[in-house]
Amino acid sequence: MDLNTITEIAQPRTRGDVPAWQAGDAWLAGGTWLYSEPQPRLRRLIDLAAMGWEPLRVTPEGLDIAATCKIAQLDSLAMPPDWAAAPLVNQCCRAFYASFKIWTMATVGGNLCMALPAGPMISLTAALDGVCTLWAADGSERRLPVVDVVTGAQKNALAPGELLRSVVLPLAALTRRTAFRQISLALLGRSAALLIGTLGPRDSLFTLTVTASTPRPVQIAFRELPSAAELRARIESAIPADGYFDDIHGTPAWRRQMTLRLAEEIRGELAGAR
Repeated sequence: MDLNTITEIAQPRTRGDVPAWQAGDAWLAGGTWLYSEPQPRLRRLIDLAAMGWEPLRVTPEGLDIAATCKIAQLDSLAMPPDWAAAPLVNQCCRAFYASFKIWTMATVGGNLCMALPAGPMISLTAALDGVCTLWAADGSERRLPVVDVVTGAQKNALAPGELLRSVVLPLAALTRRTAFRQISLALLGRSAALLIGTLGPRDSLFTLTVTASTPRPVQIAFRELPSAAELRARIESAIPADGYFDDIHGTPAWRRQMTLRLAEEIRGELAGAR
């Protein structure tokens, strides 16, 4: 879609080149949402492509994902053999049910900042204890866990002019076993519930991350794998009946039932893998 209110496109090459933020600005990464509908309030796009950030870096500390990393780039990454969580990356990338055009243009950072409940990059990075580096307009930066960056449906913790630079997935999370469950009302529909369980290889720490069925990620941790009753009780305590998302892709009551069902499937799968 043509954005006929845009009068300027800035293309900074370094952080120092980024223009002062003003009303009517928007960051441009993949642009798959920006160009999908009218944006009458926008006057200037700040294109991040020229910054030249390395999309992915495997380091001794884990995986560093640039905000401008494309979904296709993440999906094709060859990961170290001891990263037991590696299959989860491909599972979440495929939860988009998107065309090749979206895969090759949409970015990890864009999916996070859009803060849609069904954003699969939110699911992935939240479940693997992702930590975001945020660049502030005054030149400072801060770090915030993904679960705290997404604050609600299409709401995030970024201040005006603040930019998501990268997300780091720590090595400890990448070595955990994982179990993935996702459900939609339609075969190729948006996720109505997407749950991920992780289990530590040594400490038996079990973490359940609930997304899509709730407006923001909900994480529930146990020192060891819980019983079915313990898991259900914690979910019911963490997510009240009115805490489930409500839209055309699923009613709150149905999302609650699917969340409880998928959580138990995850618990059973990880119990069997021990």
